[in-house]
Amino acid sequence: MLFFTQCFGAVLDLIHLRFQHYKAKRVFSAAGQLVCVVNPTHSLKYAPTRCAAAQASAEQGVLPPCHHHEAVHDPQLVPCTCPLFSCPWEGHLEVVVSHLRQTHRINILQGAEIVFLATDMHLPAPTDWIIMHSCLGHQFLLVLRKQEKYEGHPQFFATMMLIGTPTQADNFTYRLELNRNQRRLKWEATPRSILECVDSVISDGDCLVLNTSLAQLFSDNGSLAIGIAITTSKVHNPEAEM
Repeated sequence: MLFFTQCFGAVLDLIHLRFQHYKAKRVFSAAGQLVCVVNPTHSLKYAPTRCAAAQASAEQGVLPPCHHHEAVHDPQLVPCTCPLFSCPWEGHLEVVVSHLRQTHRINILQGAEIVFLATDMHLPAPTDWIIMHSCLGHQFLLVLRKQEKYEGHPQFFATMMLIGTPTQADNFTYRLELNRNQRRLKWEATPRSILECVDSVISDGDCLVLNTSLAQLFSDNGSLAIGIAITTSKVHNPEAEM
């Protein structure tokens, strides 16, 4: 009986996920958009990244402790940028994508316009929904986070980060769009470089910010569909990066 109950529950979860994916495809297929269903990453104990810890220390006027090995630290190495994981990995920009896919199992979707369908919006904060978007010859990281910026008042923050340098990020513009029940909400901005902290982008509010009531207006049975479009904002000049 226990075995049957567990199997039956797994089948129901699979059917529910496929049903959500079918509904999203039915709504957005007319616009020629690809749909990716993104499950949440939830942590009962939030583990801030190293860049977030360094930023907090700087704001408090306290320098992080100096260790001997930091004296020979390669400044070109990038720490793991996957939120909600205290991952000790670091490497060059060229291998960030492979690390996120292999270690953290983050999906990547290709296309000029896609739909990011975040499930289980009711989960307590902090919770992240993460996906990589391959477009225009570059890879972008979309992070949707549910976080309590003020105690007892969770908010949703959505931002797009380019897996590249700040100079490369300036060449693009991203648009996030919510559209449901005759309501439409758009956010358009230049993506930030993955070399910057996701935590600092969210704390600065330089992203799409939704309170709980506004998120519920655009959600459907606990899922939130976000349309994503990336365009080039200016002609790319390779010499400007040298």
